[in-house]
Amino acid sequence: MTRAEGALELLDGPVGAAARAASLADIDRLNAWFGGYALTLREIRRVAATAPGRRLVVLDVGGGHAAFAARLVRWARRAGRAIRVVVAERDAETLALARRTCAAYPEIALVQADATALPFAEGAADVSVASLTLHHLEPDGVVAALREMAATARRAVVVNDLLRTRATLALVWLATRLLWCHPISRHDGPLSVRRAYSGAELSALGEKAGLERLAIREYRMFGRLVAVTGMSEARLAQATHGARRPRGPRYT
Repeated sequence: MTRAEGALELLDGPVGAAARAASLADIDRLNAWFGGYALTLREIRRVAATAPGRRLVVLDVGGGHAAFAARLVRWARRAGRAIRVVVAERDAETLALARRTCAAYPEIALVQADATALPFAEGAADVSVASLTLHHLEPDGVVAALREMAATARRAVVVNDLLRTRATLALVWLATRLLWCHPISRHDGPLSVRRAYSGAELSALGEKAGLERLAIREYRMFGRLVAVTGMSEARLAQATHGARRPRGPRYT
């Protein structure tokens, strides 16, 4: 299935506040029920295990209304783990919704920022995560975002996105209708599948970003693709692409 280059999801354009909130709530439900959150959390737990006893700093790139950030904090609280989650989201209206989500979570910081130009220092976080974010970008944007994520991560970069297959397309089409999702979600869900990058495409874009050994796993039952790179690869991206980043917040 050919990628839908240049197609625009409705949520990426001007949308009323109530419709935006309803569609983001749909995304939250689908992530919770179909393994999106669980797969990302599993990778973060692996990173956390490499640095026991210290505060874990997670950068959630394109973190939306902070639904995953809140779930991550709840996991850390149950595990007795100190954590700081920084949500980088470019859309101001979505950030306004995130502020409501974060009212009970002082561990979460919200920053308005674009994935392709993150305002953070080198190594500001232990792990940089992008879940259902990269398919919104065209190839050059993906390269820039991966490079930025690698520069800000001390230990790992984790990407979780949709698997571009006809089976996933059918699954998402049915789910957004059978679960009474908002009309925006019924439009954007299938389009998100068609805009997602294949494993081979993401691997090639990762190489351009300096991530030469991006480990990619497909979870066909959930219609998901997860890509992970460790600390050595993240450092390689910084070395390959030269100049040091401007000083910025570290959140350590």
